[in-house]
Amino acid sequence: MLSKTKIVAAFLISSLMALPARAQMPDWTGVWVLVGGTLYDRATAEPANALAGDPGAREHPPYTPAWEEKYKRNIALVAAGRFPDPITTCGIPVGFPRVMQVVDGYEFVNTPNQTWILTENGPNVVRVYTDGRKHLADDLIWPTYTGDSVGHWEGDTLVFTTIGLRGEDGTIIDRTGAIISDQAHGLTRLRKREDGMMEAKITIEDPVALTRPWTVTKTYRKLPGDARIMDYACAENNRNPVDPVTGKTFTLGSDGKPIDVDAKQK
Repeated sequence: MLSKTKIVAAFLISSLMALPARAQMPDWTGVWVLVGGTLYDRATAEPANALAGDPGAREHPPYTPAWEEKYKRNIALVAAGRFPDPITTCGIPVGFPRVMQVVDGYEFVNTPNQTWILTENGPNVVRVYTDGRKHLADDLIWPTYTGDSVGHWEGDTLVFTTIGLRGEDGTIIDRTGAIISDQAHGLTRLRKREDGMMEAKITIEDPVALTRPWTVTKTYRKLPGDARIMDYACAENNRNPVDPVTGKTFTLGSDGKPIDVDAKQK
């Protein structure tokens, strides 16, 4: 007859063997950085080497005619230095999907019930629930910058959907002025490739702004050694003050003074 100790040990072993595959978490530790600039859809960039924020730079989302006109107006505002980018006010989250293309470091934290996407530039936290829950009900969800994300594991790939975005008043894709509506939702497939790179394949569907799904792929490389993310913070407009006369955003130099002010304004 088996002793009580052996019975308990056998039960624990069989229980561990029965754990779901999602408990076998992939190793995404370390600090990662985006490869390429912060323009969202580099495959359709115009010009090909465009950077988000360059005057006249754009990409080609599959916009409806009405939203293409909105985009063109934003492109003109960017060129004039008057684009109302929400993150000009420090402390506002960059939102989804823009959070997948910031210039600061990333950490991807996997647990059996949640995955967190953290950026050094905050507050930017994407919580992806993988415990089997569904999206919040319509009467409980409200628009936020980052939205509501739930997902599951397909092998070593995290697949998650994101809904509940703010829309054109807060969901800015990048500094070319690309925007989406509050009806948009995203599907992201995040994985670590065999070459050691992280890859995020993001598909945005928007029945209001887009004529078809919009898919892009972002990649990230891991920093060598024991790199750490250091937090930093700023207050409203202390890095990018706005000229109250022209509405243009200033850039501060190392002395804390604007470097792009006309001599007559100094």
